[in-house]
Amino acid sequence: MSNNNIIEHDYFVCKSKRNQKNKHNSFVIWFTGLSGSGKSTIANKVEEYLFDNGIQTYTLDGDNIRMGINKGLGFNEEDRNENLRRIAEIAKLFVDAGMVTIAAFVSPLEKDRELVKDIIGADNFVEVFVHTSLKECENRDVKGLYKKARAGEIKNFTGINAPYEKPTTPDVLIETEKENIEAAIEKVVTFVKHKLEL
Repeated sequence: MSNNNIIEHDYFVCKSKRNQKNKHNSFVIWFTGLSGSGKSTIANKVEEYLFDNGIQTYTLDGDNIRMGINKGLGFNEEDRNENLRRIAEIAKLFVDAGMVTIAAFVSPLEKDRELVKDIIGADNFVEVFVHTSLKECENRDVKGLYKKARAGEIKNFTGINAPYEKPTTPDVLIETEKENIEAAIEKVVTFVKHKLEL
């Protein structure tokens, strides 16, 4: 539904001016993968590396977002779609604010990841697929979620009773069962170095 009374305002201080001040471009690094794949761990380390090297950063994390702005949303497909739509709009604002925005979300469906990319803008979107087998994620099961899902205590849990569609052409592929965390960080940082340059 459109509202003809809503008019977008342009401000003097814009993304390009913020990027010039920060001496780097801003964009989103979007980590996707099963729960327990290592998304948040790798995302945290990537941010730490960038931050220590003078890059303006901010991380958006699934659990943290659901504690605040998205706390009223559930885990059915419609709510998950809205969860990601809101996150994408938030990430877009952070990019406009000049931040390299780190986002770690299961984001299981290709159509939802495409929606996120459309909102943020393809030029401002780096997709990192943290590929870890379901078996390994269940072995890790840090939060005990897979056990609960297997017992029927959690509905619509990705990988158990809800699908995960693997990205077919991610910008960066991390295979956590073959690579250590240092190699994963280096892969991501190497890919984004050219995007940071003004």
